[in-house]
Amino acid sequence: MGLKTVNIEAEKVYRKKIVSRLIKIAFLLLIIFLSVVYLFLYIVYDGGRFTVSLDRNMSNRKNIFLSEDGKLKSKTRKLSADTIDYMDNISIKWLPQNIDTEATGAHNGDNYIAYTFYVVNAGEEKVHYWYELDIDDTIKNVDEAIRIMIYRNGKPTVYAKKNKTTKKKEPGTKKFVSNEIAVLEQRKNLRPGKKDRFTIVIWIEGDDPECNNALLGGEIKMHMDITEEHIA
Repeated sequence: MGLKTVNIEAEKVYRKKIVSRLIKIAFLLLIIFLSVVYLFLYIVYDGGRFTVSLDRNMSNRKNIFLSEDGKLKSKTRKLSADTIDYMDNISIKWLPQNIDTEATGAHNGDNYIAYTFYVVNAGEEKVHYWYELDIDDTIKNVDEAIRIMIYRNGKPTVYAKKNKTTKKKEPGTKKFVSNEIAVLEQRKNLRPGKKDRFTIVIWIEGDDPECNNALLGGEIKMHMDITEEHIA
């Protein structure tokens, strides 16, 4: 009887050890899984930043580079700018008149994102390049009321999704290329020693018919690529 009791107790201790070990393994696997998910989201969303990337081949072969201030000492192939956590709808009329020239780098304001940078030709030949602004992700269809204004060398163009009802472009805008590509333009003949100044401005247009309470809590993630050739 005593031997049987000892065996039963030993079996209980063994089971507890097994259960404890399984819990530790499960906890470890959960940590690894969450770490992988976090890393994936960080890469996709790049830490909550708006990024501008230059084609590596274009940089290496043609000596084209990006810069926040347009100077050689700050050349790079990738730029990133802090975005804002909250954005309420505003009117294009509320944006500063000097938004293109007031600063370089990130100069966000209340309820809008603004980022200024340069594409510099430090090579010895003229280049043509494409600039493409892609929509990586959107929540609650907030892209229906988003406006993107791109200044290139002081000349602004406003882009927006077409009107959901009329299927035509919103007044004063150029239509998004698709649901995934907001902007796709070619810049021809950037001469040696010259640079293009870009200012990207993003906001929610309060006068857009699609700007309503259904967009509350919405999010959008975008990035810009600059390449020598556009691949459809």
